[in-house]
Amino acid sequence: MTSSHNPGRVLALDIGEARVGAAVSDPSRIIAQGLGVWQAEGGAWLNDLDDAITRYDPALIVLGLPLRTDGKQSKAAERVLNLLEELRARYPQRSFATHDERFTTVIAQRALLEADTSRKKRKKTVDKIAAVIILESVLEKLKISGDM
Repeated sequence: MTSSHNPGRVLALDIGEARVGAAVSDPSRIIAQGLGVWQAEGGAWLNDLDDAITRYDPALIVLGLPLRTDGKQSKAAERVLNLLEELRARYPQRSFATHDERFTTVIAQRALLEADTSRKKRKKTVDKIAAVIILESVLEKLKISGDM
């Protein structure tokens, strides 16, 4: 149940072919926190998503949409849009949206490099950081639009 003071959490996903980065907001949609990186192969990450939905009860689930730099759809974007339809069928009681995720992985890599993170650790965390960046962008957009 959400109120005007508590619009409900937002869960953001950075979906790649090998890994899925996940981040969640607090109920007031102010703080974005990385949840983790789930292995995408074989669809096992859907169990992680089930757990996250049960634990955090997000009012909105946002999937990063990997558009080309010119803004056009890529094969990866088509894959995410197809997955979006599957997730809507799997979780019919949830609201979903997509968010342009261009450059989020680059920004995440840069942030991890600036933090002097080892290459091995960067590979394990970059998708989670990208999900946090997507989530922060979505939260800012919701704040500006007044949809908080």
